[in-house]
Amino acid sequence: MLDQKTIVALATPSGAGAVAIIRMSGEAAIRIASEVFQSVSGKDITTQKTHTIHLGTIADENKTYDQVLLSLFKNPNSYTGENVVEISCHGSTYIQQQIIQLLLRKGCRMAQPGEFTLRAFLNGKLDLSQAEAVADLISSDNEASHQIAMQQMRGGFSSEIAKLRAELLNFASLIELELDFSEEDVEFADRTQFKELLHRIEFVLKRLIDSFAVGNVIKNGIPVAIIGEPNVGKSTLLNALLNEERAIVSEIAGTTRDTIEDELVIGGIGFRFIDTAGIRETKDEIESIGIKKTFEKIEQAQVVLYLFESLKFKASGSEYLTEIEKVKNKYPLKPLIVVVNKTDLISEEEKETLQKLLENLEVKTIFLSAKNKTGIEELKNQLLAFVNTGALRNNETIVTNTRHYDSLLKALEEIQKVSFSLQANVPSDLIAIDIRQALYYFGEITGEVTNDELLGNIFANFCIGK
Repeated sequence: MLDQKTIVALATPSGAGAVAIIRMSGEAAIRIASEVFQSVSGKDITTQKTHTIHLGTIADENKTYDQVLLSLFKNPNSYTGENVVEISCHGSTYIQQQIIQLLLRKGCRMAQPGEFTLRAFLNGKLDLSQAEAVADLISSDNEASHQIAMQQMRGGFSSEIAKLRAELLNFASLIELELDFSEEDVEFADRTQFKELLHRIEFVLKRLIDSFAVGNVIKNGIPVAIIGEPNVGKSTLLNALLNEERAIVSEIAGTTRDTIEDELVIGGIGFRFIDTAGIRETKDEIESIGIKKTFEKIEQAQVVLYLFESLKFKASGSEYLTEIEKVKNKYPLKPLIVVVNKTDLISEEEKETLQKLLENLEVKTIFLSAKNKTGIEELKNQLLAFVNTGALRNNETIVTNTRHYDSLLKALEEIQKVSFSLQANVPSDLIAIDIRQALYYFGEITGEVTNDELLGNIFANFCIGK
């Protein structure tokens, strides 16, 4: 699907820096490098061993561009499975451009996004799910997403799927064999063992599918909406959580007219906090738009923080209890934390009274002072408790990729069809059709079944140079 021409790209971020790495891959990579590289020791790099580093200069027609370190990786022992050369030069953008242009003149072409990893996949160095994990690893910005990407890149997910596929393929072969002897009415596949295998496959598939709920929020961050009346301290709470002045704070009600978002990593998990406009009746057209957006953000959030001011709660407790009940009933599937703010303005006795009022609602309640930053750690711990990190701690396979999730759902549907067919004593030729389809969806995940359009969509999201 790709031409085999030697490709080149900058492997480090563009822009000036201390060091830049220029990467080549292809059959002619070492030959092209030898035409522009002069070793300080006079060595011919075409005769050097793989995985060696050489000091020298990049030059052409008596013009020297830079002193560099050149790394050799000979096929098949390289990332792409081809000859790979990496040139570590000084990080001047001028030097980077000059060396790349020189290599293009010598016969390279510029790499497409993700083409190095695509070649690794096509050359059998990675399967498709491992290749996709490379992109996830590059984009990981917290401990949890990094851990999941590393586990998938090492082949944890692939090996689990491959094992299931191999066992199913074995039974599929026996059933296909039965079709060749259909006139003799023989059974090569033990139906009892086959039912047990299907039950086990169904169990594993359901576990992987269920893990997507955790994996998806870990990968993309868990959205948390901070809602409540105007001027109860929503923006102050956001600033306290982030430990910076992110949102404008004032005594004027309705200061926040739009939603403000920022991210925070708690216990290795990313959370996206959304400071919303205060919910109230208003004639201000701009504020009304902000309040409308508040309800949209609540719909998108995984967790809702409902913020109240302690003195107002003390004065109108029953009214606020009704409001909490409304939110709880409107969003029954969303974890709700009631946060009573400005507790520095009430006594301990008053605090206990408010706590008793809230106990009947059966929601998690936290008392804090956003201004004084007390109770913030308790809130963070509670947010973390809402995330099911058990699978992560146990190093279980967690699905984060929507394409994998879709293929797993389709594979499960086919496996359930096969189970039903066995129970109903459906003829073997019809059972074989559903088994083949299940095997197809397993193969889609690891890349044993693929097409150019699918690969194009996956690798288009990679950065050039990877």
